[in-house]
Amino acid sequence: MMQDNITAALQAIPPASLSYQDWCSVGMALKQEGYGPEVWEDWSRADSRYHPGECRKKWESFRGTGTPVTGGTILKLAMDFGWRPAQSDSGPGHALDWDDEISDDGIPRLLDPNWLEGQELAEPERWNPAQELITYLSTLFESTENVGYVTQCWEKDGKFMPQKGNWDRTAGQLIEELSICDGDLGAVLGDYNPEVGAWIRFNPLDGQGVRNDNVTDFRYALVESDSMAIEDQNAAIRKLELPVACLVHSGGKSLHAIVRIEAGSYDEYRKRVDYLYEVCQKNGLYIDRQNRNPSRLSRMPGVTRKGQRQWLIATNIGKSSWTEWKEWMDSISDDLPDLEDLSSLLQNPPPKAPPLIDGILLQGHKMLLAGPSKAGKSFSLIQLCIAIAEGSSWMGFPCARGKVLYVNLELDRASCIHRFADVYAALGLTPAHTSNIQIWNLRGKSVPMDQLAPKLIRRALKGGFLAVVIDPIYKVITGDENSADQMAKFCNQFDKVCTELGCSVIYCHHHSKGAQGGKRSMDRASGSGVFARDPDALLDMIQLPVTEELLTQRKNKAAAKVCQQALEAAGLPDLASQDDRESRTAMLDLCKDNLTTRDYNALLSRCEAAAAEAGSCTAWRIEGTLREFPPFPPVNVWFDYPVHRSDPSGALADLDPEAEVPMWKKGVQSRKTKEEREQDRIASLDTAYSANDMEDGNPVTVGMLLEYMGITVQTLKKYVKKSGKYIVSGWTEESEIVRRKGA
Repeated sequence: MMQDNITAALQAIPPASLSYQDWCSVGMALKQEGYGPEVWEDWSRADSRYHPGECRKKWESFRGTGTPVTGGTILKLAMDFGWRPAQSDSGPGHALDWDDEISDDGIPRLLDPNWLEGQELAEPERWNPAQELITYLSTLFESTENVGYVTQCWEKDGKFMPQKGNWDRTAGQLIEELSICDGDLGAVLGDYNPEVGAWIRFNPLDGQGVRNDNVTDFRYALVESDSMAIEDQNAAIRKLELPVACLVHSGGKSLHAIVRIEAGSYDEYRKRVDYLYEVCQKNGLYIDRQNRNPSRLSRMPGVTRKGQRQWLIATNIGKSSWTEWKEWMDSISDDLPDLEDLSSLLQNPPPKAPPLIDGILLQGHKMLLAGPSKAGKSFSLIQLCIAIAEGSSWMGFPCARGKVLYVNLELDRASCIHRFADVYAALGLTPAHTSNIQIWNLRGKSVPMDQLAPKLIRRALKGGFLAVVIDPIYKVITGDENSADQMAKFCNQFDKVCTELGCSVIYCHHHSKGAQGGKRSMDRASGSGVFARDPDALLDMIQLPVTEELLTQRKNKAAAKVCQQALEAAGLPDLASQDDRESRTAMLDLCKDNLTTRDYNALLSRCEAAAAEAGSCTAWRIEGTLREFPPFPPVNVWFDYPVHRSDPSGALADLDPEAEVPMWKKGVQSRKTKEEREQDRIASLDTAYSANDMEDGNPVTVGMLLEYMGITVQTLKKYVKKSGKYIVSGWTEESEIVRRKGA
């Protein structure tokens, strides 16, 4: 089947439209696929550049490489010319693999060559050759610019080739002489061979030669195709609105369109011509690519060729300039929606998307969860995934039930699965709808977001997901996170996922370094402000400094709760009063008097464990900046590993987050002795280590300490050395592990 496709594809490629490199690639591919040189030679005969024996000589130089050119190159070239492989019994085309890329070069396809309706050309009844050439010259050139033209030719292998010609006269001189020549072009330009015709260069020259270096203004490019009917060429040029200065019939089987390029340099000229040719190629106007250079010859209007006229069809058609045409092409390919009239929209307004998280996020919108290290952001997102899957509440906000995709970029696969199990157990939820949760584990395999987005879309397209959760985004950030321009492009990838999948995208990001209490919630996320302004909902987590008194109350309540459970198990559920149930001492006294010594002793150890666990919890405040909902009062929660629980007592409402140290306090600190400041630094290291050592299975790393303390690597090295309490596995990466000595 592959051999049949290559043979059919080869016939669809006009060799005259290929560059020299593409022509060689076809030969290499044929040799790689087992064909003989005669196949390449027979196909190449259709090109005017063909010379007998050249194919076989070149064929012998193809010796293969580690990455050979294969038949796929021929298939790709043929498809560029509109060819499509025949359908097999199992259907057209082939199934794409998950990792196949679907490219989009941004060039619009306006025409389908299979449905192009040709536009006929009518030769002028009264033909004035001299006037046609005058019109051509006055359209393309200033009067003082030198013009290159050729009337003489030479013969090689039965073919006539143009000589270098003339370049020493200006457009003004030629126009003046043509105006008084009484129709005798030969008297002005020199006699030409009527079997061959004559040529002219469309860009002005310096009067010193006809090479690209002699071009003084990169103003025009030649678009020519001899693989389509003349009428189809005419229709395609006009429908593509090419900014054509002059359109000339070659007297043969092609039109010559002199297209405005208006480049400021040769480098810009090449880029613009490449784009022009790609537009033509993609829209079925299969052009001769050897006409790229700015000093190229084109057919001169006003002469004959084998009895056929080379005549000027039109001037100044299509768009008026390159800039106007390029803007028009961009507007077609931008995929932006059309303008809409509000009056008609108000009569029948579209329904708003239903909430995904009631009071916070609509379905199909974006949400960012921001917070510092060890805030439990990943656990919080897992908790949200479960709330959506089960249709329960998250942080006190009801969630719609549906399918959710969790994109895990940080945890190993086993740890991720265990975290879901632990959160289910801690919430006391029966995992009734776990089939609603899909996990994509990408630790060690993550790619930048602009590459991840299309892969994610392909996998999730038929999943029917209400939400995609990406955790965390620092793994897929493309570019500098402090650059607004680069981060705007990065965030656009979330829009693409939302639009293509019709779902919400939820992701988390870390805080900037330093104390955050004095900042607004939307200014705490690290990097550009785009992070805070792009999502439809921004939820920010900030730690609350828990007082020793509050922690003691929490420990006592946890121990008292264990005592009440022990009394209930002993058949004494109503023994304790409501006041007693708030007191650890009172509950222990009741248990001592009413339980066996053995049960009481066992109870003591459980009470201590419950108190210790309650004392290790951290307190957090969640604030929101919302686009579609009114602001909600700050939500205070305890991070009771591995879940976040609302604060039912309201005690956290009176706490304020830590802010930057005020100036007066800095003055006091500056009066400390060197030894006191050194002890403070060591104490801050101990605090940072303890805050990050949450016993959740993840070791403390250099990066965690840097983020928590807001210092540099060099400063941290000094602290560790002065302390003498810690061992660091290395300093080359922020992921290096930090351990206490003796641990």
